[in-house]
Amino acid sequence: MNDKGTVALAAISDRDLDPAAVEKAVDGPEFGAVVVFTGKVRNHDGGQAVSSLEYSAHPQAERFLHAVCAEVATASGLPVAAAHRVGALDIGGLAIVVAVAAPHRAEAFTVCHELVDRIKHEVPIWKRQLFADGLSEWVNACG
Repeated sequence: MNDKGTVALAAISDRDLDPAAVEKAVDGPEFGAVVVFTGKVRNHDGGQAVSSLEYSAHPQAERFLHAVCAEVATASGLPVAAAHRVGALDIGGLAIVVAVAAPHRAEAFTVCHELVDRIKHEVPIWKRQLFADGLSEWVNACG
């Protein structure tokens, strides 16, 4: 059983992510809802064909990830878990998996949405898109 308001998992990995493991980290008999978000690499962006992505992270990115998760868990009183990939990912590859458990679905959806947005904006992980035409671009690499 997981305690309320805890960080069940906060990891950055160069290996494939396992949504079932992220979900299991927050699950418990007291929760009627577990929301799991999976962010996948899509084959397009801004009208351009994307062939793959590469993620790079600051050496302390996992510490930042844990801090964001802890703030959201404490504020919501719910268990949260998050895992983010670094390295090269093909189309369809999992870049991020986030899970939140709650007694009811509305709260789980709301907190999961907030956590995903905060991770995207506050954790120093950078995305480089590689396009089908051979060009590439860094996405949100500044600020």
